[in-house]
Amino acid sequence: MASGKSIAVGILVGSTVSAVITLLTAPSSGRELRADAKQRSDEWKVTFNNLKNEGTQLKEQITKTSKEGAVMFKELSADVKTSIDSWKRTVEPHQKNIQKSLAQIEKSLKDLEEKANQKKGNE
Repeated sequence: MASGKSIAVGILVGSTVSAVITLLTAPSSGRELRADAKQRSDEWKVTFNNLKNEGTQLKEQITKTSKEGAVMFKELSADVKTSIDSWKRTVEPHQKNIQKSLAQIEKSLKDLEEKANQKKGNE
């Protein structure tokens, strides 16, 4: 929000400087000049208030959006965790079957190796 304050200060200083320069260099009468300066001052006040209101609305919207994003992130992470847990439960029985099958294959290979060694020994 510091940049918003900087902009506001810049607008205020700029309008003050332009008003002073206008007063010093204007060929109009004092009454016309004061009326013109007042009109410009009023226009700058309206512009400044509009900028201030828009800045406040933007800040509120950013706050609201970040809160909504945090809630959505929590929900998403909970959904992902649930999906992963479900996947693990689904895969686990198959994983055990695969491990059993691998153990049987290893046993069969050892048996074949022993039979092959016995045949070599008998020859």
